[in-house]
Amino acid sequence: MAWQELLKTDIGLFSLFVIVFILGMAVWFVRYFSRKMREEEAQMKRKP
Repeated sequence: MAWQELLKTDIGLFSLFVIVFILGMAVWFVRYFSRKMREEEAQMKRKP
């Protein structure tokens, strides 16, 4: 019943969209911040 409500009602589809969006944002933030940390670490190693 819960799956039917999630996939077949307007509020359920909106909730699913929000869940997917938040998970996508989390993945993007993790990748962005880890890349920035690696760049900063490389920059600190280059400085004498």
